[in-house]
Amino acid sequence: MKLTLQEIANLIDGSIEGDNTKEIYGLNSLVNADLNQISYAVSEKYKDAMIKSQAGAIIVNQELKEHCKTNVIIVKNVYLAYSLLSHKFKQTQDINNLTFGNEVSYPNTKIASSSLIGKNVEIGAETIIHHNCVIEDDTSIGQGCLIESNVTIQHGSIIGDNCIISPGAVIGSEGFGNARNNKKWSAIAHLGNVSIGNNVSIGANSTIDRGSMSNTEIHDGVKIDNLIHIAHNVIIGEDTAIAAKTGIAGSTKIGKRCMIGGAVGIVGHLNITDDVIINATSTVNRNISKPGIYTGFMPIMLHSEWKKVGMWVSKLDKIASFLKIKLKNIR
Repeated sequence: MKLTLQEIANLIDGSIEGDNTKEIYGLNSLVNADLNQISYAVSEKYKDAMIKSQAGAIIVNQELKEHCKTNVIIVKNVYLAYSLLSHKFKQTQDINNLTFGNEVSYPNTKIASSSLIGKNVEIGAETIIHHNCVIEDDTSIGQGCLIESNVTIQHGSIIGDNCIISPGAVIGSEGFGNARNNKKWSAIAHLGNVSIGNNVSIGANSTIDRGSMSNTEIHDGVKIDNLIHIAHNVIIGEDTAIAAKTGIAGSTKIGKRCMIGGAVGIVGHLNITDDVIINATSTVNRNISKPGIYTGFMPIMLHSEWKKVGMWVSKLDKIASFLKIKLKNIR
């Protein structure tokens, strides 16, 4: 694929200083880009790399353009511009590398001939499905989606428009619900589905369980990293981002625009409000009703010991204030 700098500038809402007819064939780093590729820089720390770069063009903000010795495209948000452009090149690569089938049943789509499509499945126009995917009965996939290799979307799942599902992800698997029968477990059948909104991305080998009776819901704009587990009946609000290895237990509701770091564990049946940031490796075991940045982790210990320690940890701020007053009075 090739794009002129003018076409790229139109796509990323930028202005060109240089040759707007210059043709670009791909993206690369400042160090490795050649005359037919474009790169980007986000800060002054890349000054030397910009000066030495052999790229045919560089995407920068107004302050960095003086360091470039080649064509530049000036934008307000460099990283966002890079994000938009990366998908433009990737989509073309995806289309060219597939052996297609199913075009008769699903016109204006690209579906690898090795993928299996069930009964009563709806697939929107411009959607691409890679090799060895399984799309089970009564599933709905919207327009402009990218479903990568070895994805399983189980029966009744609903996927919105412009979603990306990375290799190995499983959508709609049975949730982990069991009733105790003396010393044995009796599995609970999960009768709900998974509902995924528009512009959602789901990372490789992540799993989203179907609801027990109502649906598990992933709302518009949510970004889910690799190796994440989302249990039954979880609801995740718009534009929340979740980093790798996070586990969210059943029936927890997470608000809009939250940022959840890697390896976070979230206990079930909690409510987390909008605009919350949870730092990596934290454990969330209570509701969060106020926006802000939260961190919570302690060394592992016997639970009986933790109950005592946890009680004192929650009182440390009050204890410190009390001691300050006492010390002040002594002096």
